[in-house]
Amino acid sequence: MKWLELSIRAPQEYVEPLSAVFQRHGYGGVAVELEGGYNPDEGESPSDEATAVLRSYLPVNRTTASSREQIRVAVDLIALLCPLPPLEERVIDEEEWLESWKDHFTLLHIGRLVLRPSWMEYEAAAGEVVIGMDPGMAFGTGHHPTTRMCLSELDRLVRPGMSVLDVGTGSGILSIAAAKLGASRVHGLDVDPVAVRAARANVRDNGLRHKVTLEQRELAADAEPPGVFDLVVANLYTNVILKVATALAAHTAAGGAIVVSGIMADRAGEVESALGDAGCAMVRTEREGDWAALVARKSEA
Repeated sequence: MKWLELSIRAPQEYVEPLSAVFQRHGYGGVAVELEGGYNPDEGESPSDEATAVLRSYLPVNRTTASSREQIRVAVDLIALLCPLPPLEERVIDEEEWLESWKDHFTLLHIGRLVLRPSWMEYEAAAGEVVIGMDPGMAFGTGHHPTTRMCLSELDRLVRPGMSVLDVGTGSGILSIAAAKLGASRVHGLDVDPVAVRAARANVRDNGLRHKVTLEQRELAADAEPPGVFDLVVANLYTNVILKVATALAAHTAAGGAIVVSGIMADRAGEVESALGDAGCAMVRTEREGDWAALVARKSEA
């Protein structure tokens, strides 16, 4: 299989909006190369002239031209605010794509969780829960704020014996985290066959096929399976979450929790209202940069 790599160099203040564009239309997530030379822990910031290189990928098939044009139009709109160079393009083989991830996917600690690239050795400390991950062609390595916030909430909410539904599973990272944190039954859904294939490989490599079931399909309020769950997590896009809010609630047990992420912070209120209309009460809202994650609980009634 071949992939189209799209890349652009931009001022660091435009990384978030450009990342959102690439995440919406690309299949491989976004790799961001930031300039170094400063230490945030010492209160230092990048210079005003600092730039970053963003890369994303599209499968070379009949949808490539449409997706590339959507990205180009969105980048052109952002370029009205700041001069940007044209998108750079090159076609690469799947093997080269997988190798390129090794430059951007590093060890990551989130609460008790440790995300370990499949090619890296790591000896866990007491109490740490290690997840071995190969992102394959699916978004979800834990490094993006939307995924990090979901993982943090799973670390906080998952209890031994719980059942968990993961909507838009991507690489399977949230399903795997839930199972390793003690969930006894995890069901992951994704409409993308590439994502389901990558997720199944990651589940297998983490020895969790007895706990985690994966399906390629959409979530529907009246679907029987997957049934109801103690915890439902959905790392999607704002518009998709608004569309499936009723279905998310329908598959949440009374008193159960819902975690939604992938939401632009300025639209968090819309998602809160949609979940409220579906019979859920807000518990908290977490924000990181331009992104928000919401935690709600379904009414006991």
